[in-house]
Amino acid sequence: MKLGARILKTGIAIILSLLFAQLIGLPSPVFAGIAAIFAVQPTIYRSYLSILEQIQGNTIGALLAVVFVLLFGNHVFIIGLAAVIVIIITLKLKLENAIGLSLVTLVAIMETPGDTFIEFALIRFLTIMLGVLSAFLVNLIFLPPKYETKLYLQISHSTTELTKWIRLNIRGASEHKLLKNDIEKLKESMLKIEQLYKMYKEERNLKKHHLLKTRKLVIYRQMINTLKRALDTLKRLHRFENEIAGLPDDLQNIIQQQLDCLIHHHEHVMLKFISKVRPNVIFDEGDIRLNRKELFNIFLTYQLQATKEDEDTNYHLMQVISAIVDYDEYIEHLDVLITSYQSYHKDDKALTLTEDEM
Repeated sequence: MKLGARILKTGIAIILSLLFAQLIGLPSPVFAGIAAIFAVQPTIYRSYLSILEQIQGNTIGALLAVVFVLLFGNHVFIIGLAAVIVIIITLKLKLENAIGLSLVTLVAIMETPGDTFIEFALIRFLTIMLGVLSAFLVNLIFLPPKYETKLYLQISHSTTELTKWIRLNIRGASEHKLLKNDIEKLKESMLKIEQLYKMYKEERNLKKHHLLKTRKLVIYRQMINTLKRALDTLKRLHRFENEIAGLPDDLQNIIQQQLDCLIHHHEHVMLKFISKVRPNVIFDEGDIRLNRKELFNIFLTYQLQATKEDEDTNYHLMQVISAIVDYDEYIEHLDVLITSYQSYHKDDKALTLTEDEM
């Protein structure tokens, strides 16, 4: 099992919160540790948002705890009623992420009222806020996550899987059920990629790198969109594989050659981004690759020559050709974006991967 940065940060945040609470001499330092668990976030930006929400949520929980104890006491039913009101207020204020910790604050304060209740409530509130601040400090300093590396590797891995299946499917070599299962896995991978993109977008950057980061974001968004077009192409090839198998051999060969060129170009562009291919090398498949207009004209010619019985096949083939054309456009645009990026940022290698990561 591989330990992630967030797991390690959670452990460090708990240690720091407990140490700080003990050094200051706060009673019940365990509440600082609990607060630290709630407050650890995957990015610095989210940590900043979290600390704002936690401060508001904890303040609401502490104030309601004091008011309810002073007015109604601390009977278990009173604590439950106060918890319901805290949840309602935090939801109204759109502080959903702070609900858990605000309830911890509420219960921690209401559990043991006494003659020095106000002082006790203030100490408990400060103890919990110490845990939140400790977690924020850890997020700010320790183990900055490499979301760009994770994002590229996930996109690269999914691209490899997709191009492999497209090659096999267009040659009639894929197993139908196995491919169907892998398509579902690829859909799940796309969701993970989208999440990683959001994380990378939220990462802290210095102002001087703001423009470079913005251009990278555009490239990664195009990589994701291109990957989606590749997945859509594979899904249509899989869905209509029987219809494609029934096409004339020359038309099947044209589709196969076109897809071979596209996935080769896609792989070439992905390697170009990480400087595995020289930036001045232009991808060229000679006369084998058709432009989009030529491919569409071949489809129209086939449609005109087809019989009435082939209407369903024509309709399905149109969806396949449309997906291929769309995929082609997105690859070309990705290539243009990467070429432009490398020409404006010659000193930046975009991304450096170790041998283990590759």
